[in-house]
Amino acid sequence: MKKQTTRLIAFLLITFVSLTTTAQNKIKPVFQDGEAQIVKAFSSPKDWIRHDLWVETNTNTDGDDLLDRVHVSVTRPQQTETEGLKLPIVYVTSPYFAGVAPDVHGIMWDVKHELGEPASKERVHPEVTRLGERPIISNSHISKWVPRGYIVVHSSSPGTGLSQGAPTLGGENEALAPKAVIDWLNGRVDGYTTPHGNEKVTAYWSTGKVGMTGTSFNGTLPLAAATTGVKGLEAIIPIAPNTSYYHYYRSNGLVRSPGGYLGEDIDVLYDFIHSGDTANRAHNNKVIRDTELVPNMDRLTGDYNDFWASRDYLNQMKPMTAALLMSHGFNDWNVMPEHSYRIYKQAEAQGIPSQIYYHQQGHGGPPPMTMMNRWFTHYLHGVENGVENDAKAWIVRENDKNDNPTAYANYPNPSAEDVTLYVGKGGETNGSLNTTKTTKNTKETLIDDYNFSGGNLAQATTSRHRLLYSTPILKEALHLSGEARITIKLASSKPAANLSVWLVSLPWNPAKKAKITDNIITRGWADPQNHKSITESSPLNPGEFYEITFNLMPDDQIIPKGQQIGLMVFSSDSEFTILPKPGTELTIDLQGTALTLPIVGGKKALTKATRN
Repeated sequence: MKKQTTRLIAFLLITFVSLTTTAQNKIKPVFQDGEAQIVKAFSSPKDWIRHDLWVETNTNTDGDDLLDRVHVSVTRPQQTETEGLKLPIVYVTSPYFAGVAPDVHGIMWDVKHELGEPASKERVHPEVTRLGERPIISNSHISKWVPRGYIVVHSSSPGTGLSQGAPTLGGENEALAPKAVIDWLNGRVDGYTTPHGNEKVTAYWSTGKVGMTGTSFNGTLPLAAATTGVKGLEAIIPIAPNTSYYHYYRSNGLVRSPGGYLGEDIDVLYDFIHSGDTANRAHNNKVIRDTELVPNMDRLTGDYNDFWASRDYLNQMKPMTAALLMSHGFNDWNVMPEHSYRIYKQAEAQGIPSQIYYHQQGHGGPPPMTMMNRWFTHYLHGVENGVENDAKAWIVRENDKNDNPTAYANYPNPSAEDVTLYVGKGGETNGSLNTTKTTKNTKETLIDDYNFSGGNLAQATTSRHRLLYSTPILKEALHLSGEARITIKLASSKPAANLSVWLVSLPWNPAKKAKITDNIITRGWADPQNHKSITESSPLNPGEFYEITFNLMPDDQIIPKGQQIGLMVFSSDSEFTILPKPGTELTIDLQGTALTLPIVGGKKALTKATRN
């Protein structure tokens, strides 16, 4: 009996040691200095497990009487299969993965027509030829995150690729689709091996903790998912996201195209991404594009309405809890920097852990990898690395690289104060811009002509097509941080007119290799017909003066000594607005016109920089 007992004890001891050794040898994520490290055992693409599936949503938008299913692809380390390893997920969803419509002539709206009148010709509707074959949706982000101990999940948004449904451009289904994927990753909804079958597949390898990221439209969708309040979405890193379709296609009541895409509107983007099942496209075009988008987007007045409000994620943020690391470029004139700013400030007001990263370049540009790594390491792996106590704002200074931002307590800079400047006569050449308001009843007039670009107007020594007012030459650098605000008292010779405002750094650097920060500080556009509200416009009485106030795009820029800050007012902007026949006159009342600048150090800093 003693021998049997001894043998049993020995067997159990050996088994325990064996199991303990096996457990100790299992591959796990590695963390150092608060960041997930590359693990060699996770880094071989040939060992990654890749498969696809369809997750069922609770919407039906393609008219087939069946709930739409979203096409999903998974890439994970082999240890999630061989060793039972569970890992968090980095999730990227997009309408672009399966290709886009060709950029054919006529896809954009014709912009050469009078304001308030329809375009002279209808636009064309090219079809998308779907690209790609299952199971690969995309390879983006995989080599970045899988070796660091994450599973990467991609999905095609509704009505694109092999996902069912219809693209709605900010409609409810575009938020509920990624929500369903996150619910599936947490075992709350069903996934299937085929788009129409009943064989289920589960995410047994998922910890249920999900982080989302992406750029542009791919950055919009993480925010959309977060506004649903879905459990399991712990953190998002949107990069240059479109957070409001109104702010993307309109500006203070004005029909204003995104930079680089003159004549684009929400229906154009619909055609551009509609890569789903060809059998459903006619239905989707009729129900979504031709019945919902085109009749409600209102290219005649540019007013903000219920349609646009429903596609503004600022209005939907109350349920959001996901930690937010926002990224944008101050000189992104496609998805403009206000898109990130407005969401960041609301997240901050709601008590959501939030940080913002801004660089000085154009569209796109993620935060440095170390920032993203620390963010996901903390919120997805649960590592206490103190990221939530890091600086709130990270700004890339003008001559620095994007991976070397400067930390600030917040954005706008807490030391910035609003300083009001007034214009003085001489705008046809170069009038004054200072803190003294003119006592004379002075009015100056410009003549609209879209044939003169904003850049050309800013460089002109004299011009009848813009009014320019500038500060004295700066004796010291001046730091602007936040939103500039303009109030203009004006009269128009016609019932409708464009109003464009640029804040420029003078003298203009005409060199081809000039940095954008050498010349443009910030910009803004507005419709004088909306001087009371962006929800209500009415024709202007020619010759009657109206006061309109609006913010320019947020910025954080240090204007070097030797430069002047110039306020340029003109009408049609050849890069952004409708282009009516030249000749409309805008008359500016200088006594009723003022520019408010957010200056670090306030009026004292301005006085010091502009002293005689």
